[in-house]
Amino acid sequence: MSHVLVKICGITCVEDALASVEAGADALGFNFYSGSPRFTTVEKVAKIVQKVPQNALKVGVFVDTGAEQIERVVREAGLDVAQVHGAAAGLTVRFWQALAAGPGLSEKMQASAAEAFLIDTPAGAKRGGTGRSFDWSLVRGLAGKIVLAGGLGPDNVAEAIRQVRPWGIDACSRLESAPGRKDAAKVRALIQAVREAEAR
Repeated sequence: MSHVLVKICGITCVEDALASVEAGADALGFNFYSGSPRFTTVEKVAKIVQKVPQNALKVGVFVDTGAEQIERVVREAGLDVAQVHGAAAGLTVRFWQALAAGPGLSEKMQASAAEAFLIDTPAGAKRGGTGRSFDWSLVRGLAGKIVLAGGLGPDNVAEAIRQVRPWGIDACSRLESAPGRKDAAKVRALIQAVREAEAR
């Protein structure tokens, strides 16, 4: 199986960013949604990004945000990709479309110009980060680059990879010591489980 991209989301400080990359994360997620307990600012993220190795993908998480604002934040914070929850019309930057697991996924994906699709557990107003997983059979066999999210941790990520064979996985709330702070040992355990699952 090819390399599965690992994104550690909800990064709010330099220590967690560096520990995640050191553990083998391919991508870091920064949440610009004010309704999230992991919300952070453009200024903070710009400082973190300056200290992170260039080969780590820097992903900004946006909820119901206009294209102009997304592009401004991507520029000012030094991000590589926008992860868009909501409409993405008019975007000219690289973006991943976030979709809630459920019926009609294939049609939604076909209608979007996104580079990849982050499929998460339906969470209503929270828009993710609930720590709950969903029925992975909903995404099995979908065409396109799938980033699997929702309740992934060291204990279940290998099974998720075996069932879905995603392009990437996104983990956040189950790797925390407190909202917005990562437990480095859990991050390492998750990434180790992913790499072992790939090798099988």
